[in-house]
Amino acid sequence: MSDLREAAPDFGAIIIGDELLSGRREDKHLAKVVELLKARGLRLASARYVGDERPRLVQTLRESFASGDIVFSFGGIGATPDDHTRQAAAEALGLPLALHPEAEAEIRGRFGDETTPQRLQMGVYPVGSAIIPNPYNRIPGFSIRQHFFVPGFPVMAWPMVEWVLDTHFAHLHHRTDYVERSILVWEALEGKLIDLMETLTADYPDLTLFSLPCFGGDEVRRHVELGMKGSAARVDEAMARIVAEVARRGYRWDAPGADASAA
Repeated sequence: MSDLREAAPDFGAIIIGDELLSGRREDKHLAKVVELLKARGLRLASARYVGDERPRLVQTLRESFASGDIVFSFGGIGATPDDHTRQAAAEALGLPLALHPEAEAEIRGRFGDETTPQRLQMGVYPVGSAIIPNPYNRIPGFSIRQHFFVPGFPVMAWPMVEWVLDTHFAHLHHRTDYVERSILVWEALEGKLIDLMETLTADYPDLTLFSLPCFGGDEVRRHVELGMKGSAARVDEAMARIVAEVARRGYRWDAPGADASAA
């Protein structure tokens, strides 16, 4: 099998912050990292939300480092007392913390004579880390052991994640033969399509079937989004089967994105 058909490594996300778990802030990172990966032919395999509690964060990072996945971690790398990510990463790896010389240069370049020991703390990382450039304000993130730590602020974090993907993992872009395709089956009940799903699952064991029902309401029509995930040629074959069988059963269908407004 050619390299183009080999699976890419798994990508994960860790999203950190008490404010997300309490509802004071709404997370936007998960949807964005999915979007950034998808644009490059990659996909997210896991995501975890963790509060600013250092023991739990240390345990989460220990498990994550042991996974072998490529992981983006959002939040908690500032210098205030409630930021624990840098320290937790060092503890999880059993490494000391030290001021990174490139980070120090960036921070001094940003603040000049107003550089303080507190600001320099933002450049203190586990020993062996590399910096992630921050195009917004020059305060870097850091990476170690295939984990990439960026701030919680989207205006900083998202360009930094893009830089990582395009600088370190361009060789993985669009390498895997993988697509997701589906149709919206109008006025369908999921239970009425289970036999079709079972047949497809048996006939296409190399693909993943998915079914997402919507029960409808005042502003949306009842429907089931029915689709397959896997290699393009096989997905096309399976989707042709789905379309033909759905039509044979008398259902109307459309591609995703069609108007689902209730009639």
